[in-house]
Amino acid sequence: MSLVSQATALPIVHHPAYDAPLPEEHRFPMGKFKALAQILVAEGLAPEGFHEPTLASREALIRAHDAAYVDAVMSQTVSPMITRRIGLPITEAVALRARAATGGTLLTAELALRHGLACNTAGGSHHAARDGGAGFCVFNDVAVAALDVLERGGVSQILVVDLDVHQGDGTALIFADDPRVFTFSMHAEKNYPSRKPPSDLDIGLESGLEDAAYLARLSEALVALLERVRPELVFYVAGVDPHRDDQLGLLALSDAGLAARERFVISACRRAGVAVACVLGGGYGRDVGVIAGRHAHLYRAASEAWASMRP
Repeated sequence: MSLVSQATALPIVHHPAYDAPLPEEHRFPMGKFKALAQILVAEGLAPEGFHEPTLASREALIRAHDAAYVDAVMSQTVSPMITRRIGLPITEAVALRARAATGGTLLTAELALRHGLACNTAGGSHHAARDGGAGFCVFNDVAVAALDVLERGGVSQILVVDLDVHQGDGTALIFADDPRVFTFSMHAEKNYPSRKPPSDLDIGLESGLEDAAYLARLSEALVALLERVRPELVFYVAGVDPHRDDQLGLLALSDAGLAARERFVISACRRAGVAVACVLGGGYGRDVGVIAGRHAHLYRAASEAWASMRP
């Protein structure tokens, strides 16, 4: 894996393969990944360049997924039923993107444990379960990275903080019987998926919830969880689809609310002495520049926290 020397700037992970070609009319905003990288460069948030990951290996992927499914993705022979469930054509480029994004979260976890904080510009594919993908998610990158860290003995307790507007059903299923990974999902109760397998903690929010009430619910839950779970590593799924203008969201956060959320989550974890690996999560709309701008709040907040961590 290619690392930026000395990590004097916030470690941000990016790979050109995060942007895979899709049919023009497809509703998944694939162009947001490239647009986000351009924003981060323009704002000076990646002054030393990005950390570029290697592709996730088959060995890493089968820790979280059935080997037959992994092989089908890698050979582009996924069944029509699972392809429909995923909602993306499993082309060579999409399969490459899934491995790159998962490799990105693997590297982000490594950098977070080394430096205290790191961010991926993709990831958060939380609908992918052991037997296959769903909801635009091919591989569950957080699950793969969490199991990799645990297997290597880097940590013994992990907390997943999933604030995507959709419940993290795949992550909940993968870790249902694994006490080493505590799964927390705060989402719109009436949104996808219709069947929500239990996370260790689920907070289903009423539609139309705005900034102040959302942040109050989050603050109460996260502070208590950090004290109760005492994780050594947090994976933060920072979906921006709770935004009031998101195409697939039912909540009503503003840009200021999203920015406040990102600052709160990162600062709360850092105050607790916990390493934080941030991943992108969902965000939907026709204007990829606008969606990327919402995602950029995460990297601004992380950069501020990084500056406060430096001697």
